[in-house]
Amino acid sequence: MTSKALLKFTPSGIYCEQADVFIDPWRRVKRALITHAHSDHARWGMEAYLAHNHSIPVMRLRLGKDIRAQGIEYNQSIRINGVEISFHPAGHIIGSSQIRLAYQDQIWVVSGDYKVEDDGLATAFEPITCTHFITESTFGLPVYRWSPQEEVFSQINDWWASNAAVGRPSLITAYSLGKAQRILQGVDHEIGPVFTHGAVENTNEVLRKAGIQLKASRQVIGQGPDAHKKKDFQNALIIAPPSAVGSAWVKRFGTHSLGMASGWMSLRGARRRRAADRGFILSDHADWDGLNWAVQETGAEYVYVTHGYSEIYSRWLREQGYKSQVVETLFGEEEEQEPSPTLDQK
Repeated sequence: MTSKALLKFTPSGIYCEQADVFIDPWRRVKRALITHAHSDHARWGMEAYLAHNHSIPVMRLRLGKDIRAQGIEYNQSIRINGVEISFHPAGHIIGSSQIRLAYQDQIWVVSGDYKVEDDGLATAFEPITCTHFITESTFGLPVYRWSPQEEVFSQINDWWASNAAVGRPSLITAYSLGKAQRILQGVDHEIGPVFTHGAVENTNEVLRKAGIQLKASRQVIGQGPDAHKKKDFQNALIIAPPSAVGSAWVKRFGTHSLGMASGWMSLRGARRRRAADRGFILSDHADWDGLNWAVQETGAEYVYVTHGYSEIYSRWLREQGYKSQVVETLFGEEEEQEPSPTLDQK
């Protein structure tokens, strides 16, 4: 029997002393295991990185092409000082992983961020049996329950088509890694062309070079002989990061309709606060039912809850008989944060 916990929570991140590795650390360390390439989990400055093969190109784009990084496939195991380490699909974005660490009588799974609906692009989430499970709780309240993505894409297509019919561009916001590619794959390209912000298209380019089959998209060109004109966008869908809203970049489209795709759109008033014409409830995180299903499927006795509604969700798990506690991390910075729902929204 092991005499101490295989993983511990330190000021630098989640640490496995036996293997001398950190998982998604937020301070400089020697060896980092990375669940996925979002900036709150894959940070600059580590001496060496290990991540799924599809995360490596985006990490090099974001952190620098000269980082010391090694790729690994799903379900491939390595051993470090007796600790068996393997990566398993998390379903959050392309290349996202749960990381399993096993040593003697303990099996820990660090889930990173995850969603349980198969979006047809990211490798679908697989529950991993373990004794200790570290879960996010971004949407850890019963108010958050997602509709199937086919319904959401039908809503997006109807909005886009109605705009295209009157020559009005449709601008939809989505994170440049993950949500943007999911929308690109899910919408109906028969309606019109799909344009992208440079941050989105740069990500698309490295993913295509890595062998990911993405549908066609065109980067918006603002200057030079090939610069696009307003008429080029009249029946187009334009995918841009949320930070682009209100910037000079948007002015080139003229009068347009603004849509936002986010789990936060399920909160009353979220669309109004962002001045969007339409809000589409589409998240790359598990909803309330997904979180509970994932936890149950692991068979874990100990559940550690990170970013999101961590206090509420951890208390709920204790009421269900789990040994659960909140873990303070710096995760969640990639996502926009919304205030807690009012009591009548829960």
